[in-house]
Amino acid sequence: MDNSQSSAEEQFQICKNDLTDDRLTLYLQESMIAVDTETMGLIPGRDRLCLVQLCDPKGRVTVIPIQQGQTSAPHLQLLLENIQIEKIAHFARFDMATLRYHLGIRVNPIFCTKIASRLARTYSSQHGLKALVQELIQVELDKTSQSSDWGSTTNLTEHQLRYAANDVRYLARVRDHLSMMLKREGRWQLAQECFQCLPTLVSLDLLQYNGVFDH
Repeated sequence: MDNSQSSAEEQFQICKNDLTDDRLTLYLQESMIAVDTETMGLIPGRDRLCLVQLCDPKGRVTVIPIQQGQTSAPHLQLLLENIQIEKIAHFARFDMATLRYHLGIRVNPIFCTKIASRLARTYSSQHGLKALVQELIQVELDKTSQSSDWGSTTNLTEHQLRYAANDVRYLARVRDHLSMMLKREGRWQLAQECFQCLPTLVSLDLLQYNGVFDH
């Protein structure tokens, strides 16, 4: 195997059902990890988890297909529950809920780029990942596979895999930009307090509570 092939395999890997020992060891050396999920829909109790994507600040992406009926991923759980490693997600509330419901993983600590964007980028009403990456990283994401059939995890297209990888590939850089803005505008502590509320909100979501904080 030549060096270019080895490097390419290190930058992108598919790990069926769970992280490999080697991949887990690599990620445990990092201070932050980007995470995203692909599901069959937006209701954890109805719609199954199909993929988990991870990326470290060095750009090493891992896509983990989750089998139908799978209820655990021990290596993934060890990584995502490690309190020394910050997990970065966009609209983390959903990813945290689906990972807890399907795999029993309580993601912590978390940095949600959507919350951070709403707090820092008050000049904009566009807080989706595509808009953030476009403005902050100057990369245009292709979102055409966003609503597609993720259930056939053994037959995912190259386009789907590229989409899944791109959903985590830029999150660390987006996080850095948003962190700078939050600190500059005096909203960093407020953001941290919002992130700390997320596990409670996820618990309410999974119990199907609505409007708990309403009058």
